[in-house]
Parts: sequence; structure tokens; C-alpha cells
Amino acid sequence: MVLRQRLMEQMESRMQVEDEELRDLIDMAILEAAEGAYLPLKERLCLRKELFDSFRRLDILQELVDDPTITEIMVNGTEHIFVERQGRVEELEKHFDSVGQLEDLIQQIVSRVNRTVNLASPIADARLEDGSRVHVVLAPVALNGPILTIRKFPEPITMERLIELKSISREAAAFLQKAVERGLNIFISGGTGSGKTTILNAMSGYIPQEDRVITIEDSAELQIRHVANLVSLETRVENRDGSQEISMRDLIRASLRMRPDRIIVGEVRGGEALEMLQAMNTGHSGSMSTIHANSPVDALRRMETCAILSGVELPLNAVRMQVASAINCIVHTMRLPDGSRKIVDISEVLPLKDGEYRTSPLLKWNTRSIAQDGSVSGDFSLCNKPSFAEDATIMGIELPKYE
Repeated sequence: MVLRQRLMEQMESRMQVEDEELRDLIDMAILEAAEGAYLPLKERLCLRKELFDSFRRLDILQELVDDPTITEIMVNGTEHIFVERQGRVEELEKHFDSVGQLEDLIQQIVSRVNRTVNLASPIADARLEDGSRVHVVLAPVALNGPILTIRKFPEPITMERLIELKSISREAAAFLQKAVERGLNIFISGGTGSGKTTILNAMSGYIPQEDRVITIEDSAELQIRHVANLVSLETRVENRDGSQEISMRDLIRASLRMRPDRIIVGEVRGGEALEMLQAMNTGHSGSMSTIHANSPVDALRRMETCAILSGVELPLNAVRMQVASAINCIVHTMRLPDGSRKIVDISEVLPLKDGEYRTSPLLKWNTRSIAQDGSVSGDFSLCNKPSFAEDATIMGIELPKYE
């Protein structure tokens, strides 16, 4: 865009341009470009907004970020922009004018959170001001141009709203509330885009207000607003400016010196698993996290693998005992064929038997039918009574009514 290039040249000659000054520069550039010709007010305002968004906001993606019906934005190079609406993906007619325009936007996003992405380090995670998660992949890794993915995080969804959406039954929500309040260690498992972080945010709403909570994340997404004694920590990648990497493991170790009542880790996916298991096994109850897995048992195996990645040499059975003793419950989420996201399994973690993991399902989602339009219908059913039922009564945890 010629106008944008002209504005960039004007701004380069100035030390700093405030928003109001930028708007004035844009108005003057539009008038000069029109050369006395009449430009309807609606078109002028639209052009003014597009130019301002390209410098101060998210360029052509801004209206997509502002659209509450869109949950994910996927940019595959300059020509292809996809969005997810209500669980379904569609391609838009929008496109970037050039690779430079897209790369400028990417640099603008990552620089705001002190991240670096370039040819030498072509992959980066970042976040927008509203907490939306951003993932970037550049050449030479990305073969069809810069790749930008934005997963939006709207206002936190409460458990009550999840009940209305039929993502969970009221009985299961009541159980999870008491489980969180009384300090059970809970992991939320599921595939990509299955709603793990949404569920974690909803369950975090049950944390008692007086607790001291420490959250640890790669990119800040958790939105715990009712706890006053809250410490939020975020990892840092190593940059060429000399700043050292601060990993999840570093932050978990640091959190243990902060007198936490609860430690909430956004996602476990590496060697930090061992530190978290040790924390949960040494009195830091009420901890929660998410993990990518296809089932509750798979989640335990994934934790085992992550713990082994720590590099600490421990016998396999010792690692498995740590996993089984640290985690009380697994809440498994799934994205169904119609795009809806549900809690499909809440399982208790049982002690090892012959060195193997065991879980006992407490509640399951049963798919009854799939209509021609893809919509899924079904119901939740109670399964096994938890082995900690008697302890739960003493602890004040209200269990569902089993037959």
C-alpha cells in the first residue's frame, strides 16, 4: 500500500509518534492522496482505521480479533487466512499485500512481550494484550511463507456457563468444586483445541480466595481474578541481547520458595514434570495443570515421559510411583465431531498394580447419536464409586449419588 509506505517514511524521521499525531498524519496523507477528489466519508473513515490498525494494532487481523464469534485465526502465508467459528474452520477472502506487511505485524506482536523471532530463531510463542495465545513460524522452517496462529481467549468461562453449554453435568461440576476446594491434585488432559485451558480457568474459580496461588506458564493465559494473593510467572527464552533463558523448571523451583498454597502450571510438556510431581508429593496439595494426552491413562504415561526428560536418573518404577501418588484425579476433555468441547471422563488415579498405571472412571460422557448435520447427542453417566469416598466425606467433598 503506497499510503502506508509514505507514512512509514514520515515516521522514520521522527523520534516517537503518539497515537493522536499518527491519526493526524494519516488524515493528511489521505487528503494528499485524494488530490482534491471527493472521497465519501465512510470510505475515508474505513481507510483511516485500516492504516491506524496497521501501525498500532493488528492490521487486517484486528477485526477478526474483535469478532467474538471467532475463536482461532490461522494465517498460512500472505494469501490464506482461516478462522474457526463455533468449532468449524473457514477460509476468508482477506490477504496480506506482501510478505513484508505480514512480517512487520509478527515483529510488532513478539516485541511487545520481549520475544525474538528471526531466521536464526524462527519459532516463537507470544500473547496479545487480551491474553490470546500467539504462535509464529518463519522461514526456513515455514516453506509457504510466515505462519501466524492466534488462539483467542475471551472472558473466562465459568463452570456454570459450561453446564449451560452441556460441556459438563451439574453433578460432575459440584464434585470438581469440592475437589478443588479441598486440595486434590488434578490434571486436565486432552488433545489440541479440546478446551483444557478453558476447563482449568473454570476450575480455578473454585480456589478459595484466601489461598496464595502461584501460576507458571510459557505464555500467560490463566485468568484468576478472585484471588488477591496471586503470583503470575512466565518463562523467558534466551535472546541475542544476552538475557538468559528462564525455564518452567526454574520457575517451579523458585515457586517452592514463595510459600505457595497451590501451584498452577499452564501446561506440562517437559522435564518440569519431575519438579511438579515432587512438589505435589511434598505437601503442595491442590495443584493443577494440563497435559496433552488421548486418555487418562495416557496422561499418566505422558507425565512419566516428561519426568524422564528431566535428565535425573531414577528407576522407572520410582518415577511411576511418584506419578501415581501425586495425582488424585484426571479430567479428560475432547472435541467432538460437531466442534463442541466436553469433559468426557473424570477418573480417579489408583495405586500401581504390578508396576502399571490404573485409573477408575467416576463419570463418563456417552455419545448416543450423531445427526446428519454433525451434531452430537448423548448423556453423562456415573461409573465407579471413588476409593476415597470415606475420606471424601470427612474432607467435606460431596460425591454424586451412586446406586
